[in-house]
Amino acid sequence: MINNAEAWRILDDADLIYSEAEVQAAITTLAAAISARFKDTTPLLLSVMGGAVVFTGQILPRLYFPLDFDYVHATRYGKTTRGGELEWIVGPRESVAGRSVLLLDDILDEGHTLAAIRSRLLAMGAAEVACAVLTEKHTGQSKPIRADFVGLVLPNRYVFGCGMDVEGAWRNLPAIYAMKDGQT
Repeated sequence: MINNAEAWRILDDADLIYSEAEVQAAITTLAAAISARFKDTTPLLLSVMGGAVVFTGQILPRLYFPLDFDYVHATRYGKTTRGGELEWIVGPRESVAGRSVLLLDDILDEGHTLAAIRSRLLAMGAAEVACAVLTEKHTGQSKPIRADFVGLVLPNRYVFGCGMDVEGAWRNLPAIYAMKDGQT
């Protein structure tokens, strides 16, 4: 984790990308689309920890269908700003065999983490795996997965807030910010 003074400096220097009101509107829109899609089933929702905790906590009360809930924890970032090898920390405790599964995540960046989680769930017998992300970053590169539901589109910059962090800091912000170009 970065020190307090550095965290404040990063926030002070950052650009606001989406306000809290814009984030909340996107979550409401996502919830309506997801509710329409899953109204006739009881899917297993899996939150991808730790980034999706903020998004998950805000969207769950807005979903209007019966569901089961669990989480997975797999990361390529840890406390760094650059992706590395995928590390599995916790797999789902609920059985996914024969189930419709909805993965909730904070960001679809390069897509490697979400694609690996989806592949693992399908290998475990999930009937289908849909993905809902609060944000998708347009990187200009092809991705190994497409999200079924996307709330907001991000520029190709390092972003934080709404579950996304800078070296462990600022996941708790209700808006989304981007670091100045060249900072990581």
